[in-house]
Amino acid sequence: MISKVDHIGIAVHSIEESRALYEAMGLEIAEIEEVPQEQVRVAMIPCGSVRLELLEPMSPESPIAKHLEKRGPGLHHVCLGTDDISADDGRLRERGYQLLRDQPTIGAEGALVQFLHPKSGGGVLYELSQPQD
Repeated sequence: MISKVDHIGIAVHSIEESRALYEAMGLEIAEIEEVPQEQVRVAMIPCGSVRLELLEPMSPESPIAKHLEKRGPGLHHVCLGTDDISADDGRLRERGYQLLRDQPTIGAEGALVQFLHPKSGGGVLYELSQPQD
């Protein structure tokens, strides 16, 4: 069941160049991780009960590189935390919503993730994320 906003994904050309803004606001990067299967580096920035996730492409072919090329830096997705991604995935499919993957996959922090297509999400790319124990 979806229970919270986990993080807000922000596409950036460079984490190192972007971090100055967040540090000027008094926020600090808690961790930086590479997610090779997504061809992206992510930096997690705690901000109250929600985190900001900076997304930097690792290659020109990565989905984030394509997003940056098409739309430029800025908001990429809203991630909703769940404790049962399989049930949420099934319920959305049952009701006719378009998901981007056939099934949840492994994302940042080893979490299971699934994405709701922006056409089904009112123009917003939603990520569902379930931490693995």
